[in-house]
Amino acid sequence: MSKYLERARELRAIIEPHYNCGQSVVLPFAEDAGLTEKQAMGICANFGGGLKRAAACGAITGGLVVLGLFGIDNPSEYYRILRNGHEGMLDCAELLRKNKERGGERKPHCDALVFECVLLVEKLLREAGKL
Repeated sequence: MSKYLERARELRAIIEPHYNCGQSVVLPFAEDAGLTEKQAMGICANFGGGLKRAAACGAITGGLVVLGLFGIDNPSEYYRILRNGHEGMLDCAELLRKNKERGGERKPHCDALVFECVLLVEKLLREAGKL
């Protein structure tokens, strides 16, 4: 299993302190990107709950942060893959609404998005020779 995914799974299982979706995507990559855990936590503090406004998904935003930290400034492939996998939706409110319509619960849905973003970011970083 990927060390990044394993760390994300650990973070999402912790109740206190709570790691929001963005933090759960960025923290596994923090050390390799030259950040301390405290710095990564601060950078992503406002990413939970769709940037605290049910806007852009925090997990997706966290993935963008990681790609940027590693020098990838054209996330078109990242967006393409995520849009294709989620009926074009990238906003927290839309993703949660669709999940609820399907009878899903919030935490497992958000956890799955975190894990998906971690794996996708890792894949893109490896393809770019950054990991």
